[in-house]
Amino acid sequence: MAAISNDWLKPLSAEFKKPYYRKLYDTVREEYTKGVVFPPADDIFNAFALTPLSEVKVLILGQDPYHEYGQAHGLCFSVQPGTEIPPSLENIYKELHDDLNCYIPDNGYLDKWARQGVLLLNTVLTVRNHQANSHKGIGWEEFTDAAIRILNEQDRPIVYMLWGKPAQTKISMLDNPRHLILTAPHPSPLSAYRGFFGCRHFSRANDFLKNNGITPVDWQIENIKVEDR
Repeated sequence: MAAISNDWLKPLSAEFKKPYYRKLYDTVREEYTKGVVFPPADDIFNAFALTPLSEVKVLILGQDPYHEYGQAHGLCFSVQPGTEIPPSLENIYKELHDDLNCYIPDNGYLDKWARQGVLLLNTVLTVRNHQANSHKGIGWEEFTDAAIRILNEQDRPIVYMLWGKPAQTKISMLDNPRHLILTAPHPSPLSAYRGFFGCRHFSRANDFLKNNGITPVDWQIENIKVEDR
């Protein structure tokens, strides 16, 4: 799997030396040799690669990667170009439309967010083909918890968007008074109508960033299809 090489490396380096991580590394490597695992191995740490620690403004926390072909590429909720937009992301786009009047794009590729300082982190970073949560409990949670603690220690304003109960279990780790914690039900079709719609997390995050002298996020994902002329 690709290595972390930016400013996340130093604070995370202690994790790589722990017994749990050696076991995790061996387990994941074996999983990739035995069958189909997502995302592609070189994309496992994309969230860290595309959003350096020093640039994180917002953390959006997911659970585990999408488990169908052509979807996962290392950013939570995001899918590769040309892939059908998943239902939860459709609901995120609907909330963005209602909150900030963003048009709903023709793709689910959230690379633009990551490059603006939105850390799109899953708590589990790999998954077997067609088997949701199949890598739960193999050690990824300990690693991503370490990343969340590192963020909590940053002495600058950061926004946490915690959607659904699993993400909200991390609240006890977040005690930095400079940070903003936003909670809502998960955007899944099963729960979005229970309070995700109308939560206005995107405008609230941008207001918080602007009030602290930080450039807000441009949440609009643009269309990428070339229209016939």
